[in-house]
Parts: sequence; C-alpha cells; structure tokens
Amino acid sequence: MPADLQSDTTELLQRLVQFDTVNPPGNERACQEYLAAHLTAAGFECELLGAVEERPNLVARLRGEQEGPTLCLLGHVDTVLAKPEEWEHDPWSGDVADGYLWGRGALDMKSQVAAEIAAATSLARDGWRPKKGDLLVVAVVDEETGGALGAQWLTENHPDKVRCDYLLNEGGGEYFEYRGKRRYGVCCAEKGVFRFTIATDGVAGHASQPKMGDNALLKMAPLLERLATRQPSYELTEAPAAFLRGLGENPDDPVAALARMEQVDPRLIPMFEPMFGVTFTPTRISASEKVNVIPSEARLRVDCRVPPGLDQQAVRRAIAEVLGPEDGFRISFDEQVEGNASPIGSRLREAINGWILNQDPGAATVPLILPGFTDSRHFRAAFPDCIAYGFFPQMHQSRFETAPLIHSANERIDVRDLGFAATFYRDVARELLR
Repeated sequence: MPADLQSDTTELLQRLVQFDTVNPPGNERACQEYLAAHLTAAGFECELLGAVEERPNLVARLRGEQEGPTLCLLGHVDTVLAKPEEWEHDPWSGDVADGYLWGRGALDMKSQVAAEIAAATSLARDGWRPKKGDLLVVAVVDEETGGALGAQWLTENHPDKVRCDYLLNEGGGEYFEYRGKRRYGVCCAEKGVFRFTIATDGVAGHASQPKMGDNALLKMAPLLERLATRQPSYELTEAPAAFLRGLGENPDDPVAALARMEQVDPRLIPMFEPMFGVTFTPTRISASEKVNVIPSEARLRVDCRVPPGLDQQAVRRAIAEVLGPEDGFRISFDEQVEGNASPIGSRLREAINGWILNQDPGAATVPLILPGFTDSRHFRAAFPDCIAYGFFPQMHQSRFETAPLIHSANERIDVRDLGFAATFYRDVARELLR
C-alpha cells in the first residue's frame, strides 16, 4: 500500500478524533466544515445540507466524463460518549502509540470516513476523474441516535443529491480465521426490529400481606426462565446460508454447522449466531409503582431482532416455541421494522472479492447480516436498486479484537489498516467508475 496514503489517512483521522462530536448533542458543524474544505481543495463539489444549523451533512461529488453509475462512500462523524478516566489515552487526542491510533471514533466510524476521504482526495489531486459515472462522498450526522437529522433526513429531503447505484458503508470488513483460512465479512443485510411487551395480570394488595393479593410480577419468573435458557430455532435465509457455504459448512444442517464452528473457535458463536434467525433479549421489566403495593400488572420489554425476509408471523412462531401458548400472559408489539438487504451477488461484490484475493492471497469474503442497524437502511429504502454493503477492510486487527472496543473505552485501530482500507476505496472507485 502507498505509504503516503496511510500517512494521509492517519493524519486525517487524528484531526477528526480531535473534534468532539459526541451525540447528543453532536455539534458536528466544525468537523464537517473541515472535511468540506479538504475535499473542495482537491476538486470536489461540496455542499453542507442539514435540518439543524449546527448539524449539517456533507455531500461531495467528483463528476465523471460520461454518464454512468454513482459510487457513494458513506460515513458518519458523530460518536457515542467517552469517559476519559476510563481510557489509557485521552479519547479526543488521536494519539498514535504502540502502532494504534487511539480515540473515540477510531473504529466507529471516523476511521472509515478518513480512509474514504483520503482515498477520494488522493485520486482527485492526481488528476483522476471517473470515465463513467460520479464518485460521491457523503459524511452524515446523527447516526448514533437513528439518523433522523442525518441519512434519513438527507435521503428524504434531498434524494437527488445522494442517489447512488453502489454504496460502501460501515458494518463489515474485519478479518477472522476459520480452519486456517482468512475471511473478510461483507455486510449485505441488517436485521429488523420487532420489539414486543409481555404482560401478566394479578390482583393488587398491601405488600405487608404477601398472600392477600395476586402478584403479577411473580408470574414473570417462568417466562424469564424460558427466555434465559433458549433462543428460537434457526430459520436460515439467503445470507447466512451463503456464509456457511463460504466457511465450507453445510447450510442444510445449520445446527451441526454451528456446533462445528463452536468446536473450532467458541468466539465465533456470539458474533455470528444472531444471523441465523429471530433473537429475543429481555431488557426492561416494570411492575408496581410503589414498593408497598403488590402489582396487579407486570410488563417485560423484549428486544427482538429479525433477519430480512422474515416478518411478524415468524416472530409469533418463535414466541410460541420459546414461551408456549399465550396462557397467563399477553403479547403486544411496540415496534415493527422489517430487515433490509442488498443482493449478495453484484458487480460491487465481485470488485471486493477480486481486491481481497489480490491483497491477501488465499483469503475470501463471506456475506454477513448485521444484528443491529446502520445508515445503509435509509439508502436502501430511498433507492431500492442501490447495492449497499458494509465494508471497511482490516487485515491486521481482527474482528475478535475490534468488536469489544466499539462503543467501549480504549477504542483504537491499527494504523496499518488505515492505509489498507484507503487503498481499497481508491482501487474500487477506479474499478467501478471506468
């Protein structure tokens, strides 16, 4: 990889980390103005567009010589909170130590923003322009709280400014090893949210006389026990089936396949098992508002995530499997957002595969479903034909090393991966826009 590209990306990331863009409140304007000036100097047409003055989104375009596809390099510049007293290095320092760049956003996801922009400006400064199509760089705000002022607002209010055929965003790219072979995950889909509430009923009474009432909270005990001891059965969709094939496992028997994965490396299971079906995680419980009153009703909130292609019927089947018939409790749905996905096969996927094979001979990519969500969902909703993948390639810092650091103290990235990723964004732009 070019040493200057790694150096440029490292310096840019250091500067981005030094902008405190913790959301809320965000206050991303200064950071966005800095990036806009950087891109404008390289030859990009830049706009700052936002619903709130202090929180604009950056849209930068490098126009091609002829009509063709638009490749969008997407990222967000807001971060979650950091407590300096928990860190070895100040989270807004951007310190480089022991081969790592430290700071809030070093992984999620100012590193990718820096790599995308360093690659794009390197191309533009060298005089490169797309032969066909446009190169679009979009840095948004507000991702960490859902994107209402960021990607969602931008795609709904200025769709023509950000319409694209190919999109690269966060959600994949770190390597992991399986049976001696390196795999790089390409995030092709994101699970949906079907959160629900379980309610139990009783009879109120004075808490000094436990047997006088009928305690609704105690009726939650067997339900919590069932949720603690099992998850719904696997219900394989396209991406996890392809994931298993990519590992050399048989997707026709996912139970056996995951058992073998656990034998090879137990760390794989908590990381990848959620792709294989509906998941339930109880997170909040409430009952009496007063400590001396036996509750007549108890309510348990369950965070339920559902792969693309499955709907409320799949969730209800899963509820019946885990909790049994609705006898003695009631179910009500609070949120229902179906998962989103892009085809696992495309010209963009081929470009990613070819690049990884060239850079890391013997390695391969596998498709992933992200258990959570990213801004890709807003672009897929606005532009149904857009191929959107999460891919920030890292060959020095594994998925097992990065995952525990995201949203945690001592977030950091191997500086070699900054150059590796920037080289990918530079090369894929050349490949798709020629």
